[in-house]
Amino acid sequence: MLPEPVVNLEVRDESGEVLRKYDLSCPAVKVAVEFNGKVHVLVPGAWEAVLERRDAIDDSKWRLLPVISSGIYATPEETLSRVRRVLFARSLPGVPLRLDDAWRAHFPGHAEAA
Repeated sequence: MLPEPVVNLEVRDESGEVLRKYDLSCPAVKVAVEFNGKVHVLVPGAWEAVLERRDAIDDSKWRLLPVISSGIYATPEETLSRVRRVLFARSLPGVPLRLDDAWRAHFPGHAEAA
């Protein structure tokens, strides 16, 4: 099982101003998982804003892992494996060498595949 992430973490500057907010994160190793939905493609300017934001994230040494709906619903094991590999590479304590089948209980339609 992967360590539980922080939900909706707000990263602030020295004065307390919110710089960015991450959907899921592991602040100890500066890893953020962010859902990118259709709005990022369909809304004018949304994709450009994402790219600019990612540049600022790179400057702060955070590793951003974008996740899309098909990665959550169709191929959750691949998505979780990506997250596990990055957390492991960043030496987050408690990250297993490989995923066990416990993740399946959290993804409807995949529990029976265990």
